[in-house]
Amino acid sequence: MAKRIRKRDLIIEFLQLITGIGVKKGKKAAPRFELGIKDLQSSALPLGHAATMKSEFHQLDRISDLDNSLLVLSNGHGEDVIAMRVLEALHQLCPDLILEVLPLVGEGKVFDLAISAGWLKRNGPRSRLPSGGFSNQSFQALVADIASGLFENTWKQWRCVRDAARKGQYVLAVGDLFPLFLAWSSGAIYGFIGTPKSDYTWRSGPGTSLSDHYHCLKGTEWELWECGLMRSPRCQLVAMRDRLTARGLKRYGIKAYAPGNPMMDGLLKEDLPHSLYAYRRLLLLCGSRMPEAGINFSRLLNVVDNLNVDSSLAVLVALSSEPTLSQIEQLVREAGYMPCSSPCEAVGVQASWQKGSNLLLIGSGQFSRWARWTEVGLTTAGTATEQLVGLGIPALSFPGSGPQFKESFALRQSRLLGGAVIPCRTQEIMVQRLQLLLKERKFCEHLGSVGFGRMGSAGGSIALAEMISQLLIGVAIS
Repeated sequence: MAKRIRKRDLIIEFLQLITGIGVKKGKKAAPRFELGIKDLQSSALPLGHAATMKSEFHQLDRISDLDNSLLVLSNGHGEDVIAMRVLEALHQLCPDLILEVLPLVGEGKVFDLAISAGWLKRNGPRSRLPSGGFSNQSFQALVADIASGLFENTWKQWRCVRDAARKGQYVLAVGDLFPLFLAWSSGAIYGFIGTPKSDYTWRSGPGTSLSDHYHCLKGTEWELWECGLMRSPRCQLVAMRDRLTARGLKRYGIKAYAPGNPMMDGLLKEDLPHSLYAYRRLLLLCGSRMPEAGINFSRLLNVVDNLNVDSSLAVLVALSSEPTLSQIEQLVREAGYMPCSSPCEAVGVQASWQKGSNLLLIGSGQFSRWARWTEVGLTTAGTATEQLVGLGIPALSFPGSGPQFKESFALRQSRLLGGAVIPCRTQEIMVQRLQLLLKERKFCEHLGSVGFGRMGSAGGSIALAEMISQLLIGVAIS
């Protein structure tokens, strides 16, 4: 009976949130703490509000009280990276806080080191879907995911979040509607870091598409039902990737913050090795989902081989968890490259290949070290492209057949970043634009400054960690 009442209450709450009927948030007193960012100087939920909500949730079948425990849901590789940055900052800030993570898409390898170190725990099933979490991009991808157990896996994940909520854990959703809905439907007190959507995507550019008019009518790229879940009294924290997007949610009664972008944290500052001074330097980012990443790598490498520049080229291939080094080396060999001894003392080079005057340096997990050494990025990636552009380095993208990096994705990414990444429909166009960028340094610098402005500076992780500890969990920071 208790469970039936709980489900009924959730349905009623959701309908109220969507329609705005019966949901009134009283005036909140400004918190008496300083997070060092302007957005937090305005009114916000007081710490006492979290305690009030906690007592209300005990009536919804909460069977224990784990006030010092947080479960983080992340919805994709890029979201995993963002969640990891925030978790690292939160662990430093509150070392006694019990932290758990539930990767909703993929195996969540980003968290492996922290789990091995013992300060982070993994919750829920480990899954690997054929689409890599992009089943909404095509019907074929959806069918493949369903055949691989999409519904069963989703059901198991929801049960894990529900059980965590019943034990009294707080929940933090990182991503889009899916983790946000899981957090809300579990009955937990939760927070939300919205990562994929930005109002820059419809307020930049010509703005002639139907979707632009639709978002303009709403005043935000987030959908009404998503706004409803963010407006829930149990949602103690909403954070967006930029102030423009946070401002757009205010018309729906949502107090959204934009304390900074965690994607710009953790990027190392190392001097360019002297042995690379004589080379024009490119960074090749093919993505992290096979087999799409392998196909896109070959296409990008073909662009490099057709480039006509006076100087020698050094192409830095920064790999993620996938594709593996052996998979990339097989593609490099098929492209006519030969293994060579590396003339570069750069840290992290696992393999060196050469073809004519082109030097190919390959390394896994080296993006944060190599990104600042490059002049232009060649990319079919998501998060890493945004990070690269945020460092002031322009990029060219080469959309393919998907399921992730399709033309629609590339165009949206370009508008999000103010044109600092330029989509190219053909190999010939990409070669021409790459030669232009290598020749026109001032144009490169202009695009880089635009990208830096859109992504913002580092420091978002610690700001978000402070907000989570105080607004969501209610832990005072000395």
